Amino acid sequence: MKPTSARSSQILTLPDYLRPGLQLVFVGLNPGMFSAQNGKYYARAANRFWPALSASGLVGSEVKAGDETMLFEKGIGFTDVVKRATGQIDELTREEIVTGAKILRQKIATFSPHVACFIGLTGFRWVFDVPNKTAIKPGLQREKLALTHIYVLPSTSPANAHYPPNAIIKEFQRLKSWLDSKNIRFT
Repeated sequence: MKPTSARSSQILTLPDYLRPGLQLVFVGLNPGMFSAQNGKYYARAANRFWPALSASGLVGSEVKAGDETMLFEKGIGFTDVVKRATGQIDELTREEIVTGAKILRQKIATFSPHVACFIGLTGFRWVFDVPNKTAIKPGLQREKLALTHIYVLPSTSPANAHYPPNAIIKEFQRLKSWLDSKNIRFT
């Protein structure tokens, strides 16, 4: 099965990698311009997503931007809260965020992955309307979307100084441990 096509050919975006039967879907805020131009999720070399995913042991091998199709075949999907690519998230309008959150909730309900994993706290806040002053810790959340568990990882952006690379790897390893406890493996 191929990834679903982009919502609009009028905007620069990345395709969703969604289908029924996925075990894990990584959810970003919105595609960065560089990623959308290169057609790969988390494509900037400085982004820590792919190194952390590789080092965590979650997928059993080293992976890099461009390996989305291989991971999709193993049961891992990719999408974003807002599909329009931007240079910075502050370029998104409130309307785009509200609409994107609604569309994402519909996608998750439709495809029903076992777990949706937000990369960064902001996307989780957008989708579940959590105020900025409310503390959120990475890990499994009590919220669900239909039957889908919700997990939050720290942002892998190099701009996230709160989490050095080793701390991000540890959070990915915690996700792996939780998935292992559910007998979900991708190796």
